[in-house]
Amino acid sequence: MKQSKIAGIGHYVPKKIVTNHDLAEVMDTSDEWIRERTGIIERRYAERHKETTSTMGVEAAKIAIERAGITNKDVDFIIFATLSPDYYFPGAGVLLQRQMDMAGIGALDIRNQCSGFIYALSVADQFVKTGMYKNVLVVGSEFHSSGLDFSTKGRNISVIFGDGAGAVIVQPTDVKNKGILSTHLHADGEYAEKLAFINPGSHGGAFLGTEQYGYPEGDFDSIWLTDKIWADKDIYPNMEGQAVFKMAVQKFPEVIAEALSKNKLTSADIDILVPHQANLRISQFVQKKLGLKDDQVVNNIQKYGNTTAASVPIALSEAWEAGRVKDGDLVCLAAFGSGFTWGSALIRW
Repeated sequence: MKQSKIAGIGHYVPKKIVTNHDLAEVMDTSDEWIRERTGIIERRYAERHKETTSTMGVEAAKIAIERAGITNKDVDFIIFATLSPDYYFPGAGVLLQRQMDMAGIGALDIRNQCSGFIYALSVADQFVKTGMYKNVLVVGSEFHSSGLDFSTKGRNISVIFGDGAGAVIVQPTDVKNKGILSTHLHADGEYAEKLAFINPGSHGGAFLGTEQYGYPEGDFDSIWLTDKIWADKDIYPNMEGQAVFKMAVQKFPEVIAEALSKNKLTSADIDILVPHQANLRISQFVQKKLGLKDDQVVNNIQKYGNTTAASVPIALSEAWEAGRVKDGDLVCLAAFGSGFTWGSALIRW
């Protein structure tokens, strides 16, 4: 069985910069409040009516393909991770495929939110290792700003998220002990509603209380989006921040340790850790727990916010461009998010 490697990487972020001060003009918040809780200073927002989740993914994919030394025609499978697709269905994968003139190849959509890129990379790794595909395009892209509540009620979530995309090409390699050494995926649906985008949806109030959400009883009435849900503006993401933080600081170190143990390595062997950019405080906690120095951990949440499935590939791409990821380095990727889902990937670059 072959090893797989990341042969090319790229990222794209929109031009529009939105600062904490900008958000303070439309909701009751402040630069100090946001920085203290998240570490975020600014984020990027896509251009409405012109950019989409898939178009941003295309821009990142073009760079990854060029850096891998291949062409669009060489890509034989697409994996697209996002929680903010252009359409509810079909998925963003086929839209990217159409824009990049890759008709005929398979396109898989991954819905694992903040862990989406790690899950997608793991799937690509298996396909390449087994010889099924030779050039797998893995994309993580998010257009959060199109669906946030920019009022004081929604500030706890809206100040956190930004838009952007990252992509990699995964190829086989014959070089021993190089490339993706292992991936590790986990989930616990017990906490699904702690961080969720519940409405609209097909649940019809199940597990949530139909009276609270105002769902009709008739067999032929729509339960997807009721008048009450719309009137209450109950159509935005919700998060129990303390519960998410508590679980994240537990699972991040655990899944990183799992990857190291699998490969008979320790945290002292890590050259670069690229954590999902959820919250700077979480990353700092994990860094301290692993005993890593500042230059061993990639943090760019300060300027991009949380870009969910795009955050790991954007951070990895930036680190590579800056020369922080070098040939032979041991690179650890890790993520935790809605689901709850979490995962890690250990890579010998």
